[in-house]
Amino acid sequence: MSVPTSSAERERLLANPGFGRVFTEHMVRARWTKDGGWSELQLTGYAPLQMDPGTSVLHYAQAVFEGLKAFQQSDGGVAAFRPDAHARRFRRSAARLALPELPEQAFLDAIDMLLEVDREWVPTAPDHSLYLRPLMYASEVTLLVHPSEDVELLLIASPSGPYFPRGVKPVTVWLSEDFSRAAPGGTGSAKTGGNYAGGLLAQAQAAEKGCDQVVWLDSREHRWVEEMGGMNLCFVFGAERPARLMTPALTGTLLPGVTRDSLLVLGRDLGYATEEGQISVDEWRAGCAAGTLTEVFACGTAAVITPVGTVKSAHGSWTVGDGGAGPVSMRLRQALVDIQRGAAPDPHGWLRHVRVSSGR
Repeated sequence: MSVPTSSAERERLLANPGFGRVFTEHMVRARWTKDGGWSELQLTGYAPLQMDPGTSVLHYAQAVFEGLKAFQQSDGGVAAFRPDAHARRFRRSAARLALPELPEQAFLDAIDMLLEVDREWVPTAPDHSLYLRPLMYASEVTLLVHPSEDVELLLIASPSGPYFPRGVKPVTVWLSEDFSRAAPGGTGSAKTGGNYAGGLLAQAQAAEKGCDQVVWLDSREHRWVEEMGGMNLCFVFGAERPARLMTPALTGTLLPGVTRDSLLVLGRDLGYATEEGQISVDEWRAGCAAGTLTEVFACGTAAVITPVGTVKSAHGSWTVGDGGAGPVSMRLRQALVDIQRGAAPDPHGWLRHVRVSSGR
């Protein structure tokens, strides 16, 4: 058994956790076998894994994961944001990777179980949260290429600060025409590590061009805008009153982001027109030049909303709006954060409040 972290050491770690560098004291595990199905969830201490060199996931990348957050509430409680939506996406990702589908209630129970014992690891500082990472991987020891008959489920948690340490600042993006994130019929709509590994070279290329992030275009024509790095993109047309919010439609090559869906709902709540459609690179450039496309932002669980200020490509560059964070983007971000932290009503029932045995 590991030695429990002292209160002083925990507070030191929570003061500046970064993102994904600090982990809580416990994790949840379960195992699935072809013959026996899912085992009971088991709460254990956070510890390294022992893995045979022949473990299937190391060779054939049969694995999926999720990323969601738990927040300190204004009343002192703790709540996870939309875990039911993440549970559904976890099931869809597993099905696409030929992994067993975890029942949604088991997904929720695992989160409750971990938060009940590691509640003291939920940060209280603004823009800090407890990032929850469920993952499932092929644990069968075999070099046969087939769906694994032995699967491991883990849930770990990481107290985290802002994903981008410099805060909500506009980023410069590079339009990738050399690489593709996903193709029709592929795994683009699943949350699986291979999608991220395949994007690292393009991200490195973007950095070489002086950009913060890469923007993915469709694999057929390299014309239609899809995603930014591992985040969905949203485009704002017109002034704040009225404004129209558009995000690329889910065609099977895009990840169906939970934050993306939440912002579409909140956009309608705030009186904006919202739609799922498509936009080409030429339309993006022309809209910015004409002043009709006023803001662009990326959205995802880790960073919430990241404004796009400048676009670069092999064919030139342009600025979005005045290059800063736009009012619609920031209004949407604040509305979402207020719900997540219990500072505003939760009309859509997105928060799952967790029973805790002790408080701060």
